[in-house]
This record gives sequence, C-alpha cells and structure tokens, in this order.
Amino acid sequence: MLHIVNRSHAQTSSLQSCLRLAQPGSAVLLIEDAVYAATAAAAQASGIADALAKHKVYVLQPDAAARGLGARLTEGVTTIDYAGFVDLVAEHTNNQTWL
Repeated sequence: MLHIVNRSHAQTSSLQSCLRLAQPGSAVLLIEDAVYAATAAAAQASGIADALAKHKVYVLQPDAAARGLGARLTEGVTTIDYAGFVDLVAEHTNNQTWL
C-alpha cells in the first residue's frame, strides 16, 4: 500500500497515525509540508527515522526544493519527481491519503 501524507508532523497527527497503522513493507510518500518530517533535524521526532526500518519512505523532490530542504533530508529517504509519484501510484493498487 502507498500512504501519502501532505501535512507537517508539527501541524497534525496524520503522519504519526499513518506510521502507526501502516503495515510493514508499505511505501510512505511525503508531499507538501509533510516533507519537513524527513529532514535530518526532524526525522527522530517525526517518527521517520524509525519508519525507515519498516517502510520505504519517499519525498516529493519539488516540494522539498521549494522549502529549501533538498540537502537537509535524512539518510535513507528517497526523493522522487512527479513522474516517480505517478509510478508509485501505478505500482501500488491501494493508496491512502492522510489529511
């Protein structure tokens, strides 16, 4: 399953709920303000550091770049472009968006 999160971990509990309920092996895609959770400074507090052991975590690169975070992402997070976003959606027949 692909889980798509668009809100910052500091704004809502969506990311924490997602990570708590996602089955091991699921993919987690952080878009919009959720990309802040994947920075080296926030990875521990947001739960992303622990999630990397159970899930493949992706960040939408244009959203990270728009927020000046490109070089500040934690190790293990994969950046993708819009084409990669489409590929992830096509690859995972089940998608859950966390608002």
